[in-house]
Amino acid sequence: MSRRKKIRAVDDANEIDLTPMLDVVFIMLIFFIVTASFVKESGFNPNVPQPNTSTTGDDDNGPNILVRISADNQIWVTEKEGERRVDARAIRSNIERLRAEFPKATVIIQASVDANTGTYVIVADAAREANAPNVILVPLK
Repeated sequence: MSRRKKIRAVDDANEIDLTPMLDVVFIMLIFFIVTASFVKESGFNPNVPQPNTSTTGDDDNGPNILVRISADNQIWVTEKEGERRVDARAIRSNIERLRAEFPKATVIIQASVDANTGTYVIVADAAREANAPNVILVPLK
């Protein structure tokens, strides 16, 4: 063998074959494209009722329990005497006390659109733990 052929043989041995690496990259690309279409994103989407302007006088359940969440995430409970600020840790006991007076009362949460969703979740969970029959979210502007 001539010297020139030996140099070409050595050069061929030093080259890296990229074909298997490209195959793996394309298989991974196909895998991620297929699995990305099945990823379901989780989020919070409350069912907000449409405002009801009709007054039918249907007060069979008695007065409702009204909880207001202000834009700065303060929680206010409306009672006979007026509105009272309540700590997030005490909201469940307040709802239970009001439910003792009005067992069929619906808990209406008026949340400001600027309030944190977490504050609404705390109040809604407390109402459900207090066994409220209905919990309604009404957005405040």
